[in-house]
Amino acid sequence: MQQRTFFGRHYAPAVVAVIFVALLAAAGLRSTPAVLMVPWEESFGWSRGTTSFAAACGIFLFGLTGPFAAAAMQRFGIRATMIVALAMMSLSSFASLFMTAPWQLIVTWGLVSGIGSGCITNVLSATIVNRWFFTNRGLVMGLFAASTSTGTLIFFPGLSAIAQAGGWQPVVLCVALVMALLIPLVWLLLPEWPADVGQVPFGADPDHPPEIRETGNPLKTAFTALGEGARSRDFWLLAGTFFVCGFTTNGLVGTHMIALCQDYGMTIVAAGSLLAIMGVFDLVGTTASGWLTDRYDPRKLLFAYYGLRGLSLIYLPFADFSFVGLSLFAVFYGLDWIATVPPTLAIANQRFGLKKAPILFGWISASHQIGAASAAFLAGVSRSVSGSYLQAFVVAGFVAVLAAFLSLMIRRGPATQPA
Repeated sequence: MQQRTFFGRHYAPAVVAVIFVALLAAAGLRSTPAVLMVPWEESFGWSRGTTSFAAACGIFLFGLTGPFAAAAMQRFGIRATMIVALAMMSLSSFASLFMTAPWQLIVTWGLVSGIGSGCITNVLSATIVNRWFFTNRGLVMGLFAASTSTGTLIFFPGLSAIAQAGGWQPVVLCVALVMALLIPLVWLLLPEWPADVGQVPFGADPDHPPEIRETGNPLKTAFTALGEGARSRDFWLLAGTFFVCGFTTNGLVGTHMIALCQDYGMTIVAAGSLLAIMGVFDLVGTTASGWLTDRYDPRKLLFAYYGLRGLSLIYLPFADFSFVGLSLFAVFYGLDWIATVPPTLAIANQRFGLKKAPILFGWISASHQIGAASAAFLAGVSRSVSGSYLQAFVVAGFVAVLAAFLSLMIRRGPATQPA
């Protein structure tokens, strides 16, 4: 087969660029309900509990789809899975323009959007990293994780400005259009395997053995991997700590931070800009986390990340929602918004092997989104009952500190080594 290169070099950077853009856009879609929560309530008269439930459904399905998406990528191909997912996200976003009842919000932004976006997330990153890279896996995974989390945050000010100027409908239309435009990009520029363009994984020797392509039933593959993982204590420790990761990021801050700031008199654009600042620091922190994961014990990195995150959330009530206080929170919290992803995948690769790791990482990521969905719903309920979000943020901070110590209980090295 004729070799295909990227400006005369290995084609892997082109693959990274395509996946980075797709992850960025999908993250923007997942951030949309947080921006439109208040506008939907004002337009339709829906309660915070109703809009929070729709957001929680989307987050839950976003995570639950992961392991099945990873198995589908092995069986049907990355490109085909991504194209179907992008089409689902585009069509569901467009269809929501015509909704008039809460159940339609749940179907479009919860059910269909959640499943579609669940195919373009950490499991996609893990599959690409293990398939296209022999070296520098941590760095590339950190870059992908940064695109996912940073995309969630940097889209906030732009989407917020559109919502403030023209209402929620233009926001939805923009999201649907971006998803549709990504389909030809993926179709034209994303090969399935390095061998399809006459290459080996980046950093591998020229005589690197060919890939073994999966032909089994993806549902059976996903559940078989879960059965094997469930017998490992380390799987449950990774799933438990990643549950806390989702609880303290997407579900809490990603869903409710704008509404929290509005409770204290900030405009929607100012609140969105605060999250964008977090996104800038997250891009630095998560990419650096990938670099560090290639060099240091990932368990100790997780301890540091969860500990810093917990202390940041505990500090939030004392920030007094002043410019200086919120800026300090944005910096320290943003640095490890989702820096936990590269070390978590690295541990999964060590413990379960490169072939099974993406699917098991999908199940671990499902626990992440269960945690996020729990926080999205419970924080909304707490706000409705008590009139304040702060209790939910402080509790999440202490839970993150607990996850820091749980990370140190994970065993080191591959599963074949003695404990």
